[in-house]
Amino acid sequence: MRLSTKGRYAVMAMADLAKNGTDRAVSLAEIAARQEISLSYLEQLFARLRKGGLVKSVRGPGGGYRLARTAGEMVVADIVLAVDEPIRATRCAAHGTPRGCMTGGARCITHDLWEDLGAEIHRYLAGVSLADVIEKRTGRARMGSGSMEAAA
Repeated sequence: MRLSTKGRYAVMAMADLAKNGTDRAVSLAEIAARQEISLSYLEQLFARLRKGGLVKSVRGPGGGYRLARTAGEMVVADIVLAVDEPIRATRCAAHGTPRGCMTGGARCITHDLWEDLGAEIHRYLAGVSLADVIEKRTGRARMGSGSMEAAA
């Protein structure tokens, strides 16, 4: 599975917004400077995020963006999907047919493997909130150390 810069940068920007926008609107210029992302690229991403209902724009002096929901209620999968980043590991859609990637539309021998991997990735991202990201509760830290202790 390949997650493009579109998906990665959208998550980075939303995590920045969650961390720095709890009591005020945050400008895209601030996010661009902190995360070293092009301002024009952020403008494109935030247009999609706003259309997806994930952020609200605030006009006027002190304007910028705010999260549309709390960081704990917003999951990474929603952000990635809002910027039109499909979460899939198969090559089928890239070859123009929803049926399969082989000549004539057949599925390759490993199709189910990659399709299942894409579903697992989506499931994981749907279980990680922005709050988890900014509080570094992803992966093992999110799962708790109890399972690692049990294995020892």
